[in-house]
Amino acid sequence: MANLKKIVPCLWFDSQAEDAAKFYVSAFGKNSGINRVTHYTEAGKEVHGRKPGTVMTVAFELAGEPLTALNGGPNFKFTEAISLQVMCDSQAEIDHFWKTLASGGDERAQQCGWLKDKYGLSWQIVPKMMDELFSDGDAAKASRVMNAMLKMKKLDIAALQTAYKG
Repeated sequence: MANLKKIVPCLWFDSQAEDAAKFYVSAFGKNSGINRVTHYTEAGKEVHGRKPGTVMTVAFELAGEPLTALNGGPNFKFTEAISLQVMCDSQAEIDHFWKTLASGGDERAQQCGWLKDKYGLSWQIVPKMMDELFSDGDAAKASRVMNAMLKMKKLDIAALQTAYKG
């Protein structure tokens, strides 16, 4: 049996689970892929209402992290109450994920490194060093960084570092 992670996020879609998983895998590339696709059968049709043979779940990995996408129907939608953080090493990486994941998403949901993709899932595209800018104990530096960040949609590492330095 494969080495399973203890916690695996499950993302609920109406009927776009496979398309969404493919989109996310293409955005992340390295160490990402579709691992397994399951299909609905006649069993439980009176409950799930899905045509037998249609995609039920897609098990996939993004940068080595496992997720599941479920075609569960229109009952539930994503909200900003949960988001997936993408910890980026560089501005180029931030730019790549922002451009790719924001494409077709709700532009009104873009603020302080947060975006909503075309499926309605919220993402935070942030530099790995972000916590360092807030945690060195200097309230003035942290305030300057916060003020700079609040004016941004996509985060700009150079501008955040400039604000930190004063």
